[in-house]
Amino acid sequence: MRVGLVVYGSLAQVSGGYLYDRMLVQHLQRQGDAVEVFALPARPYAACLLQNFDAQFRRWLQAARLDVLLQDELNHPSLVVLNDWLRQHVSYPLIAIVHHLRCQERWPLPVQRLYQALEARYLNSVAGVICNSAATLAAVRSTVGRNLAGIVAAPGGDRFAPAITLDAIAARSNQPGALRIIFLGNLIARKGLHCLLPALAKLPRSVWHLDVVGSATADAGYARRVHQQATALDLDRNIMWHGSLPDDKLSLLLAASHVLAVPAAHEGFGIAYLEGMGFGVPALAARSGGAAEFIADGVDGWLVDPDDAGQLADRLRQLAADRSQLATASRNARQRFELQPTWEQSMQRVRAHLLQLAG
Repeated sequence: MRVGLVVYGSLAQVSGGYLYDRMLVQHLQRQGDAVEVFALPARPYAACLLQNFDAQFRRWLQAARLDVLLQDELNHPSLVVLNDWLRQHVSYPLIAIVHHLRCQERWPLPVQRLYQALEARYLNSVAGVICNSAATLAAVRSTVGRNLAGIVAAPGGDRFAPAITLDAIAARSNQPGALRIIFLGNLIARKGLHCLLPALAKLPRSVWHLDVVGSATADAGYARRVHQQATALDLDRNIMWHGSLPDDKLSLLLAASHVLAVPAAHEGFGIAYLEGMGFGVPALAARSGGAAEFIADGVDGWLVDPDDAGQLADRLRQLAADRSQLATASRNARQRFELQPTWEQSMQRVRAHLLQLAG
């Protein structure tokens, strides 16, 4: 099978969406499929709209000998008009990989409506979608106002293959000392670090420590503001800013953590939550989006409203004080993780779907 994939920049970028795309490409290549990556330069949103009229890119796609062209939906501004032209000039189907919709994020109402209109037009230009959660597929169909063809193939959480026992998880939970919290995600507003910091400010400094792991380059202005916010709240002594970490160092940090706190406004799925659960680290996770499909609120994690600093603080205060509650949730998180499909299983599902489309 000959597969194309349209993405912005390099597949090596650090985010859940790029990890998903990278895992799919690697799986297809292991099966003997030929994969051609069509990399567009990442630009501001308005500038990406101009890429629809890039004659060189059109010729590149028109000349490609493919059985199917995958498009990361985050590239929709560069494809929203181009796809109408492609459908008239190529024989291969266009399929979108949807991690989350931009219009599901929090924007001023006029901006949100603009994004919704553009994403609806883009999604109506593809033959189908591959979504990371049932919530994402439902959001896609709601946006286009019809039952667009699609499948759900959830991310795996087994990238680290953590070998940790339930006894070791319980022992870690009951160790004396500060509650070790990890925030794992790029420093962008949607991930909610600016919501977590005021919650932590409500707690005694002696009961918690926060490790922040994630790239500060995706939105340098936001990263600068959360650093300033931490300083203004007098939290600097309790926070370690790691930046992006290689997998081996991240694995060690997860193995030593008690709870993963990423109170995002919306997550199409939330790969970080699942990866933490593999280490028996329960999550304070986004209520909006796909996390509820693998986190049972109050059982193996907690679904939270990012704007409610009091709720976040109360939950963290309880976990710091009641280590038996933490141990129970941690063991449950690990057991729930073991029920989740692996990356190999999910990517097999995607490939089987692509083979059907390719005929």
